[in-house]
Amino acid sequence: MSEFINHHHPRIQKFVNEIAGSGSQKEKAVALFYAVRDSLRYDPYTISLKPEDHAADAVLASGHGFCVSKAVVLAACFRAIGLEANIGFADVKNHLTTPKLRALMGTDVFHYHGYTQLMLNGESYKLTPAFDAALCKRFGVKTLEWDGSHDALFHEFDENQQKHMEYLHDYGTREDLPFSEMMSEYKKYYPALFLPENNRAVAPADEFESIS
Repeated sequence: MSEFINHHHPRIQKFVNEIAGSGSQKEKAVALFYAVRDSLRYDPYTISLKPEDHAADAVLASGHGFCVSKAVVLAACFRAIGLEANIGFADVKNHLTTPKLRALMGTDVFHYHGYTQLMLNGESYKLTPAFDAALCKRFGVKTLEWDGSHDALFHEFDENQQKHMEYLHDYGTREDLPFSEMMSEYKKYYPALFLPENNRAVAPADEFESIS
């Protein structure tokens, strides 16, 4: 059983039962994509250093998450309806990142950006449920739509045809969240993220060292 993509957890099962309905697997998967995209507010400012906070049930309970944690939830939901799903990672350059986020990250490249990989009807799809519809409307970027027959990856341009997201490198997929590996990479690329004054969800330093 996966530690992070814990699709058997009662909270995940309850969420899936409320959302998925009784349609085809494709219809259920589409409904779950939109539910995860929009019911969890995108928040890159509270990335906890505690492993338990990254489990799908914990993220769902919190009501918010960043790209990786939302991808974990979506993978768990897909597995809960019997579909094969994993988490994938890529480096993505955000040409329209906000000054606040750039100051925190020190770069406009999202290293180890998370997406969900799904097998549906013999086809593999890459899905990104990160940006909720409310956030997209506020910043004038396109929402990611999915009808169950193509990938749903970040748009290259925004509504005003300004360059938005650029995929730089794909690391492939994993059966479960490689938490320690991910945190080691984040510590290397985003040291400011781990300062207590910058991260409301930061864990004690000795706790981080024990998992890196």
